[in-house]
Amino acid sequence: MNSRTAIEAFLEMMSAERGASANTLDAYRRDLEEAHGDMTGGLADADASAIHTYLGAVAARGFAPSTQARKLSALRQFFRFLYAEGLRTDDPTGTASAPRRTASLPKILSEAETGRLLDLAAAEAANPPPGIAPAAAVRLHALVETLYATGLRVSELVALPISVALRDDRFFMVRGKGGKQRMVPLTDGARGAMSAWLDTRATSKSTADSAFLFPAASASGYLPRQAFARELKALAARAGIAPSKISPHVIRHAFASHLLQNGADLRAVQQLLGHADISTTQIYTHVLEERLVRLVNDHHPLAD
Repeated sequence: MNSRTAIEAFLEMMSAERGASANTLDAYRRDLEEAHGDMTGGLADADASAIHTYLGAVAARGFAPSTQARKLSALRQFFRFLYAEGLRTDDPTGTASAPRRTASLPKILSEAETGRLLDLAAAEAANPPPGIAPAAAVRLHALVETLYATGLRVSELVALPISVALRDDRFFMVRGKGGKQRMVPLTDGARGAMSAWLDTRATSKSTADSAFLFPAASASGYLPRQAFARELKALAARAGIAPSKISPHVIRHAFASHLLQNGADLRAVQQLLGHADISTTQIYTHVLEERLVRLVNDHHPLAD
């Protein structure tokens, strides 16, 4: 069996039938092609022994348990696809076990730190510091305000259509993982930052005609998420926040955590984040526990 042909068929199925995003497909491709390259007889014809040897080598290289589990998950889905298509009569990953993963809490910015970041982005949009183009400062302000207001995934944020800003509504629909749509809110601050960015992007022919809110001269036609991440870290450094502490995903975590700290329901946060399963949202359970302890201490008649 030709392994590369099998990998392409698997990726095509994941795209067409399961609506996997480009980022997800890229991750599957990397993991499967890496496994194929490490196996003497190729991936598609690998037996259980070859799978165990490969997973042992992955562990020996020092990969984190989460990375090892992701690689095993890719292999499992690939071989289940081959079995379902009648290309194999067995699943060699059946006896493989994922490494135990320790639960880790997400990095979170405090409300004060987030406020400092947003205030600086707004100040720089109004008066760009030396070395930063005025249009870039206005765009960064719109990006940060919108990210914190909505809790979008960074891939969803950078690919927003311009229609989101043109409508100037308090809510808009976004298509997330698996092609599922959900409604997300917009604060007045985010709407104002978007409006300022619309005025700025309209002054340049290279951006004015784009269908994307944050256009760029890239293969996708919109701002690469890596470019936004770099600008965000630089903004954090200027705000006195360690760049290692921040990323677009950390802002998404801040959105969820701050909502829960201020009384939001976990199910509502699940819907806003676009999590298919409540168990994914339960990484924020520690926030709820802190809130409940504070509630009892502040309001119980026997509390000290």
